[in-house]
Amino acid sequence: MLDVTRLRVIDAVARHGSVTAAAKELHYAQPSVTHHLARLEAETGAQLLQRVGRGIRLTAAGELLADRAAEIIGRIDAADAELSAHVGLTAGRVRLAGYSSAIAALVPRAVAALAAGHPGLRISLTDTHPPDAIELLRSGRIEVAVIFRYEETEAEPVGVRLHHLLDDPLYLLSADGGQTLSALRDATWIAGCDRCRSHLLSLCADQGFEPRIGYVSDDMVVMQALVAAGFGVTTMPGLALRAHRAEGIVASELPGSKRHVYAATYGEPPDPPATAALLAALAEAATSATSSAVT
Repeated sequence: MLDVTRLRVIDAVARHGSVTAAAKELHYAQPSVTHHLARLEAETGAQLLQRVGRGIRLTAAGELLADRAAEIIGRIDAADAELSAHVGLTAGRVRLAGYSSAIAALVPRAVAALAAGHPGLRISLTDTHPPDAIELLRSGRIEVAVIFRYEETEAEPVGVRLHHLLDDPLYLLSADGGQTLSALRDATWIAGCDRCRSHLLSLCADQGFEPRIGYVSDDMVVMQALVAAGFGVTTMPGLALRAHRAEGIVASELPGSKRHVYAATYGEPPDPPATAALLAALAEAATSATSSAVT
C-alpha cells in the first residue's frame, strides 16, 4: 500500500520541480525527501525521477503517480475538513477558490457572516480563474469554487454540481458613453488574456467585426484606468464594477448579455455542513450584491 506521506512528497516535488523547494514546503530536511522518493520507487517498482543536469524531472510514471497523489491528498484533506465540520461547525475548515471580482464583491460578506455564526470555522481562499478553480475542486483541494459561465460554455466535468448565485450583466465601458458595440468596431479595445476574451470576441463577431486589441490585462483596475485615460474601450461585468469604479468612465449595460455566476461543489448531495453553510452565505451575499443596480 502506498504511504500517504510519500504521496505528499512526490506531489510537492511535482508542483515545485525541486527537492529543495519541496523539503521547504513540507518542513522536512532535504535528505528526508530524497529518502521518501527512493522508498516510493522501491514500493512501486518504477523509476519516478531522472536527473537533468543539476536538477531533476519526473518520468512519465512519476507524472502519473504525482497526478493521482494530488487527487488522493485532496480527498484526504477534504474528508478531514468534513469530519471536523460534523462536530457542529465549531471547528474545521472549508476551502474556497474564485475569480477576483466575485471574491471582491461576494466573498467578504459571506465570510463575515460565517465568522459571526461559526467563529471556530476556518475559511481559506484562493484567487484563480474558473478553469483552475474547477480543477482544484475536482482534485479535492477545495470544497467550493465560485465560477462564471456564458451560454456557450461547455458542460461541467462529471461530479461537479452548480449552485446558481446570480446573473451578472455585462457593461460596455468608454470615456464618453452613449456607444454601442457596432459603433465601436474601429475603436482600440482592452481585453483579457487569451482564455478570458472569448466572450468579447463572440459579441463582436455577432456585430460583424473583430475587435482591434491594443491592450491586454485581466486586472479590472488597470482596464478601467486605461478606459478613463481614453486609451480604449472594454466590457466588464457588473460585479467588477461594484468592486471598483474608476472616475471618468461611462458604463452602458449591454442588453441580453449576462454571465451566470455559480458556486460549484463536487460529489453527490447532501453537501457537508461547513460547505452548506458557505453556500448559504454566498447566496445571501449574492442577493445583497444584486439589490442595487450599477450606475
